[in-house]
Amino acid sequence: MNAVTEEIWVDLKDQLFNFILKRVNSKSISEDILQDVFLKIHMNISKLSNEDKLSSWVYQITRNSIIDYYRKKKISTDQIPELPEDLSDSNLNSEFYGCLKSHIQQLDEKDRDAILKTAFENVSQKDYAASQNISYSAAKSRIQRARKKLNDLFVSCCQIQTDKYGNIIDSSNENCSC
Repeated sequence: MNAVTEEIWVDLKDQLFNFILKRVNSKSISEDILQDVFLKIHMNISKLSNEDKLSSWVYQITRNSIIDYYRKKKISTDQIPELPEDLSDSNLNSEFYGCLKSHIQQLDEKDRDAILKTAFENVSQKDYAASQNISYSAAKSRIQRARKKLNDLFVSCCQIQTDKYGNIIDSSNENCSC
């Protein structure tokens, strides 16, 4: 373990463990996920370009590891405990919860349905196409257009900084009413 990873371990291991435990409700699974998180941190710490975003970066890795755990177990995302709205542990994505809901409500019904089902209800694009009686290609296009519209709503009022994977790492919504 390098010095930076060791420092992160000392500073955040208990908070991260509790964060994970609230979402998986198993001490042994939480410990496994925590080990996986620190392995990912150790392997990718050199890719962190802004140390001021360290906590956000670590929590993003942790959230992704929890999601990966549920995906591997093939547990529906509706069984994953919802993240609380008032996270105060430098979880920048939680700031978008209210804005996200507001922006999704601004989409027309078809776009809103496409986003909600495929992004939040874990419906595959193929299943979404079948449920709407449209071709798979048409469903992919609809979902892509809906995502673009949602992105445009964010860009029009919020200054968002993302990492190379598109994960939000910093934001400012000074010009936004959400």
